[in-house]
Amino acid sequence: MRNITGQKKNWIIAALFCTGLAACGQTVGEQAIVGGAVGAGASAATGGSMGSGALVGAAANVAYCQTNPSACN
Repeated sequence: MRNITGQKKNWIIAALFCTGLAACGQTVGEQAIVGGAVGAGASAATGGSMGSGALVGAAANVAYCQTNPSACN
């Protein structure tokens, strides 16, 4: 039961970090930096690879903000 509780906690932490992805960065560079920072933080909090988290976070934030520019002000 302990692992399930720990996994839920990790997913909650990751979700909280990811909420910052949707509204950060005016330029592509800013979007990549903010997304990378949030991704690295979420990975660190959940015990994952910070490098992979930064890469995925940067790509996700840029993709989201380029697709939905009105949401990223």
